[in-house]
Amino acid sequence: MLAQVKLAIVGAGIGGLTLALEMHDAGVWCEIYEAVPAIRPVGVGINVLPHATKILSRLGIEEQLAAVGIATRESAFFNRFGQLIYCEPAGRSAGYEHPQFSIHRGDLQDVLLSAVNDRLGADRLNLDHTCTGVTQDENGATLSFRSTSSDLPLPPARADIVVGCDGIRSQLRKQLHPDEGPPLYSGVNMWRGTVVHPRFLTGATMMRAGWLTTGKMVVYPIRDDVDGSGNQLINWVAEIETPRHADRDWNRQGQIGDFISAFEEWHFDWLDVPAMIRASGEILEYPMVDHDPLDRWTDGRLTLLGDAAHPMVPRGSNGAGQAILDAHALRSALTSAADAATALRAYEAVRLPATAEVVRTNRATPPDAILREVWERTGDQPFTRIEDVIDISELRGISERYKTVAGFSHDALGSL
Repeated sequence: MLAQVKLAIVGAGIGGLTLALEMHDAGVWCEIYEAVPAIRPVGVGINVLPHATKILSRLGIEEQLAAVGIATRESAFFNRFGQLIYCEPAGRSAGYEHPQFSIHRGDLQDVLLSAVNDRLGADRLNLDHTCTGVTQDENGATLSFRSTSSDLPLPPARADIVVGCDGIRSQLRKQLHPDEGPPLYSGVNMWRGTVVHPRFLTGATMMRAGWLTTGKMVVYPIRDDVDGSGNQLINWVAEIETPRHADRDWNRQGQIGDFISAFEEWHFDWLDVPAMIRASGEILEYPMVDHDPLDRWTDGRLTLLGDAAHPMVPRGSNGAGQAILDAHALRSALTSAADAATALRAYEAVRLPATAEVVRTNRATPPDAILREVWERTGDQPFTRIEDVIDISELRGISERYKTVAGFSHDALGSL
């Protein structure tokens, strides 16, 4: 089957580019259609957890990721007074075969894009192609396009299989589920930024602190020695419960005055949070939204992948990882099935329930639920000994349960 299949990928984000590499490695001819006229670095930091790194390593790009990201050494949780609640090793420090990378999203996309251009050829990526819909017949599928820059129609394309990797505003998701409705707001808004800053803690620590009611921070380095003086590019995320939010847009500009007051007193021995925020350049704002899991991603020769299939609130550092797992699962399904429809149904049967559980867990008990437990039990006050507040085994249990759900427990990786 693989030698006969022509696959169209709609979207050149993390999921779409990973799928292109998986298809090329499996001998499947594919072509990518991306809406933007030029791919430029966007966004800020993300984490590539060990399950995703294992897949990217098999695709031969772990060395390139290591050159531009930070191999995360530990994950640490603090209250808003800077007191350590819980710390656990991460990546190879936790005994995984492959690292966890904290990395700028643009750097990850650039590594993937370079590999796609080198292996498939730059002519396989069609920019300025907004996909407006897909029609199907017994012999294949037809994709319709318009130019993003001119809004003029473009020639259609034919394929045996179409995979919608077109993100949170997916047109192909709308085609499959036209009555779905708007995204669901969690009640939490977030602001994000990056800053050149001295190393803090180990220089490879992912730090979470506070809680959403009074203000929560996630801070970690994503590039090392960016100025020749040992300083790093630090990624930070501020999250606060609030009824106010705008529509979802990863590139929406944020205002420091809307959130800085929650963090004015966060002066730790190892990090001055308000000074870090004020030293940042561009600040982005995004509402923590998701959708209820769908009952299906697939219709005949069309299926969805990544954010188009399962948009989730960005908690647990796992959004990009699930898209990468999707791509690997779709390759496995195509390798073993006799025809396109059977392959896409098999892919959906594996990945839809798995990602639905991640969506629900991210709402209720992601790893930072550790912070919620301590915030509630202390009444948002300093503690003398964390052991007097909560048993360390209970904190470890929250973390391990999330790893199991998200698919990067040690047992889960053994079968990947």
